[in-house]
Amino acid sequence: MTAPATGVQSAVLYAVQEAEAGEKWRALWERLAPGYRRWFLKQGDAARPSYRACARALGEHMPELVPLWERLVELAGGGDGAARLLSLWRPTPYLAGCSQAVWKRDRPMLVRNYDYAPGLWDGVLLRSSWTGTPVVAMTDVLWGVLDGVNQAGLAVALAFGGRRVVGDGFGIPLILRYLLETCETAEQAGRVLRRVPSHMAYNVTVVDAAGTHFTAYVGPDRRTVLTPRRVATNHQGVVEWREHAHATASVDRERFLTSRLNDREEGSEHFVTRFLEPPIFSARYDHGWGTLYTAVYRPLERAAEYRWPGATLAQTMDGFHEAVVRLTYGTARDRPDEEMDPRARPGRPRPAGEKASS
Repeated sequence: MTAPATGVQSAVLYAVQEAEAGEKWRALWERLAPGYRRWFLKQGDAARPSYRACARALGEHMPELVPLWERLVELAGGGDGAARLLSLWRPTPYLAGCSQAVWKRDRPMLVRNYDYAPGLWDGVLLRSSWTGTPVVAMTDVLWGVLDGVNQAGLAVALAFGGRRVVGDGFGIPLILRYLLETCETAEQAGRVLRRVPSHMAYNVTVVDAAGTHFTAYVGPDRRTVLTPRRVATNHQGVVEWREHAHATASVDRERFLTSRLNDREEGSEHFVTRFLEPPIFSARYDHGWGTLYTAVYRPLERAAEYRWPGATLAQTMDGFHEAVVRLTYGTARDRPDEEMDPRARPGRPRPAGEKASS
């Protein structure tokens, strides 16, 4: 795994609105592409699939995304390398932490922490309508999704599944993009997750506006299993990679969140604040497992909140506003340096990171 920097680390979150992929997305590509090219070629060019294999896989499994993929490749300047990278077919392996849970009382809600190294994060919250479906999502690899919600009220989030297996399949962020672009209900999302292969083991938590939910255990070597579990951390039911589970306290986090969900005295707002405190909130930024943000998705309201200790960025599908949030991690209080600055523009240069790889 690429070793992240130690000590105080910073990042910038850009909230960007662009209905159709265009100049704003091109600016993001230009800022982030150098780091992604290094990540993509980390194991050598021959280790990555050919353009023909990538195009064939997308056409077979996610044909609705092919025109969008072609448009993004064009915006990226064309070429074999950009097309192969953006296909996310059998990409370079990478890991993340994460805790996520579905709240069912009152109104449905998906809450999650994204735990990763600050310098390896896209830092882009995108409101788009690329295929005609409005989507608000945290991006990964420029068009994939870490977590998000669509106009129908379908909310999704991913967590690493705690298994070292790697095989044929897509990077899970692209599969989540596909869910939000093409599905309206949890039932539809479950069918997609059963048929579209993932190149690594991941836990995908889904909840829709009706409150229907599941956590899917996906991976390249097993059939996808849809479970009624409302909590997902970094193992799939049982611990198979003990060292990783211990390092990330996966079992402890799962038990804690499950106990909170089962506590009839727990309120929804108090439950959200649990994600900003130990044991769910992690400050292990020098190990690559620090909490970068807490996301709260409310399917009925088609709304999203992103929280840090002392600050919140609230967005809705129809009331999205562009903003910049400057973040400092690894301090006594991990919180934004500044208030949101809507005057700043996406695409502002910052050092490009590399994805961590296994």
